[in-house]
Amino acid sequence: MVGVLAFHGTIIHCAAATETKILKDTLLVVTPDGRLSHVKHGVPESDVHNALSQLQLPEPPNLRVLSQTEFLIPGFVDTHNHAPQWAQRGLGGGLHILEWLEQITFPNEARFEDPEHARKIYSSCVDGFIKQGVTTCSYYGSLHGEATKILADICLAKGQRALIGKCNMNRNAPDYYRDKDAAESIAVTKDVIDHVRALNASGALIKPILTPRFAICCDDELLENLGSLATQNPDLPIQTHFNEAQQEIDATLSLFPSFKNEADLYDHYGLLTNRSILAHCTIMTDYEIDKLRHADSGVAHCPIANTTVGGGFMAAPIGKFLEKGIKVGLGTDSGGGFSSSILDVIRQAIIVSNARHLMTGEPALSVWQCFYLATLGGARVCSLEDKIGNFQVGKDFDALVIRTETDGVMTMLQAQDNVEMIFEKFLISGDDRNIAEVYVRGRQVKGMSSSPV
Repeated sequence: MVGVLAFHGTIIHCAAATETKILKDTLLVVTPDGRLSHVKHGVPESDVHNALSQLQLPEPPNLRVLSQTEFLIPGFVDTHNHAPQWAQRGLGGGLHILEWLEQITFPNEARFEDPEHARKIYSSCVDGFIKQGVTTCSYYGSLHGEATKILADICLAKGQRALIGKCNMNRNAPDYYRDKDAAESIAVTKDVIDHVRALNASGALIKPILTPRFAICCDDELLENLGSLATQNPDLPIQTHFNEAQQEIDATLSLFPSFKNEADLYDHYGLLTNRSILAHCTIMTDYEIDKLRHADSGVAHCPIANTTVGGGFMAAPIGKFLEKGIKVGLGTDSGGGFSSSILDVIRQAIIVSNARHLMTGEPALSVWQCFYLATLGGARVCSLEDKIGNFQVGKDFDALVIRTETDGVMTMLQAQDNVEMIFEKFLISGDDRNIAEVYVRGRQVKGMSSSPV
């Protein structure tokens, strides 16, 4: 592990969904095991060394002093991501969801039977997301156990926090790309779970996650067995697609005619819990919204994918979810969209919410709410809010150093710009070139910091 780290400058984070704090002259101290031990506000730069000396630290810290146009924010959380789709991004726009799976996605994911192919794509994938400030990611793997283990190995080696799941799918997929039966699917899933737990027994960085692709691709036996696994392993999160598009909803209910909605279906099989990450949730009845609220399930909002692939402009009722107290985070779902950037997801979330407001009168999202969704909101969806999401003492130091004066496309700064204006310019016009440094559990995984002061 690294030694003691200290940062001084402006930090920006969310204490709650409606509370973004911009705090100047803040001193943060990070312990060698990667946790925040001290956060002191109102410390002028001239008094930093004196303030540090009073903390009685076990060793002199490596101090990083941020400039007036730099600031620290929590790492981005991607709550819905298909790692095998990294190399197919940009393909299949305009296709409805089931045709997109058949023509583009299933043939691509089938290639992950080859471990070397998996290693090549997953290395690029994890590097790409770290570069863009994604410190935590909830990954769907392919159905292949060996490839999914490789994804876990890579995340751990590169230092990205991740939930990693073997994709379960034993029907309504091509013969060349589906589990042989429920028994095989569960056996491979258990093997992947054992592998991930053995790699990182504490679960401090990577954890396994149960991953039924969606009910269309899982028969009753497989859903029942996955529900049993969830019950037997209360530490295991769950992820699946939920009410993504009308075509998908119609197909699901035709396969499960005893259910009138997907909420009751997943609840019946024990997969609608406070550990469930439900991707999309674009077409929702009031009954289903209340069902999610009572279960305390989380929503992975993927506005880029929902307006690129699937069949129509699908605007999820995020404002209504937040009003109801439902957990919501952002997802790139990058294989189904035009960008793998959480910054782009923030922007598209604003656009989609404006459209939803025009259509329904529901409240639109502000840029500050979307920043919350990208950080603390995503942490809550992934059941990690006790570890990450903001700069609270005791949490892990997952953070980004944002540098706003650098070559790139971000809106130029002006002398009269205050920190709030500079931060808004970054969220709306910045890109990965402005993400100068990335830290996960105190370990720097992108960029080279300045020399210690």
